[in-house]
Amino acid sequence: MGEPAVLFYCQHVLGMGHLVRSLALARALARRFRVIFLNGGAVPRGLPRPAGIEFVDLPPLGFDDTGRLVSRDSRRSVERAQRERRETILRTFHRVQPHAVVVELFPFGRKKFAEELLPLFEEVRALGAQRPLLVSSLRDILATGRRDQARHDDRACMLANRYLDAILVHADPRFARLEESFRPEQELRVPVHYTGFVITDTPRRRSARRARHLIVSAGGGLVGGPLLRAAIQAHALLWERERLRTTVVAGPFLPATEWRALGRAARKLAGLELRRSVPDLTTELAGATASVSQCGYNTALEIVRARLPALVVPFSEAGRDEQWVRARRLERLGAVRVLEPERLDGPTLAAEVRALLRFRPPPVALDLGGARRTVAILDEMLDVAGLTPAPTDDQVA
Repeated sequence: MGEPAVLFYCQHVLGMGHLVRSLALARALARRFRVIFLNGGAVPRGLPRPAGIEFVDLPPLGFDDTGRLVSRDSRRSVERAQRERRETILRTFHRVQPHAVVVELFPFGRKKFAEELLPLFEEVRALGAQRPLLVSSLRDILATGRRDQARHDDRACMLANRYLDAILVHADPRFARLEESFRPEQELRVPVHYTGFVITDTPRRRSARRARHLIVSAGGGLVGGPLLRAAIQAHALLWERERLRTTVVAGPFLPATEWRALGRAARKLAGLELRRSVPDLTTELAGATASVSQCGYNTALEIVRARLPALVVPFSEAGRDEQWVRARRLERLGAVRVLEPERLDGPTLAAEVRALLRFRPPPVALDLGGARRTVAILDEMLDVAGLTPAPTDDQVA
């Protein structure tokens, strides 16, 4: 029996958080399995792709800032992209014949992609006793701000009970549990496994901390405009009184018009560096004395790991409230300070940063071993199902 295969589907739509976490999981899985990565979103230029993983890039789709589905490829309409994606997903599934299929977020989110995922789920189910395992991969906190939230949860529960073999929640259950953000009326009958949080395992390059250096970031940047504009306004006040050097990382998905406007606002401001994107935010944070950001999954965990004085301004519009919940829980642990987005402007942000420079976060005991534990859970499930060979010595190591 050859190396067991895992087909991993990831669809990021607004930022890069889902992609970054999924790539960290795929990198860990590749030490044990053959990993085929179905990538559904646009990949920022310069983002490294882990070695040892087969990438299948689908025609990229995403959301605009109103939540409308859009094509990220000007050569394809949304309808054409959807048709090609369905065909590619099913063709890849039959070619690979995976031992396990891991789908990021669906059916607990991404319902606009049901037309390409439910046919895959049906193909898995049709194989009967010989079918691969079908697993959903979830972040710590699900969005709960939809107008039809109860109906959404009930539909997700129905689909999960019909198709899934397991749910992997990439969180420490002491911090967040699935039932806190998922409340269907019917019983969820699928086993739920908590893996711990997933962080990137790439080597952390040492970087000397520069005196009084602030990093401002907004993930992919698509919805980061208000924070980035306020940061440039705040910098002028901070530089005058504090001589605080600031690096603003706009994000690769910030609209071009907003990027040009930031450039005009930042022109001739001493002590300010404006960067479109960075290859490794972890390294940038390692050289900073403080951070201002939104509160996405990956950035929040890097802040916790580094014990960096951090101010978070959670994104919480259009029914997306998980950053707000995460921010408040981290604030209760003493890990971050929080600025409510409705209070965000240049002078307020400057005052909050001054307070941040005196903030010293305590160590926070969260399980950050989610990537390794995910591999172990899948390995055990496949072993119980009789679908995988014993690992080699190299794989165990």
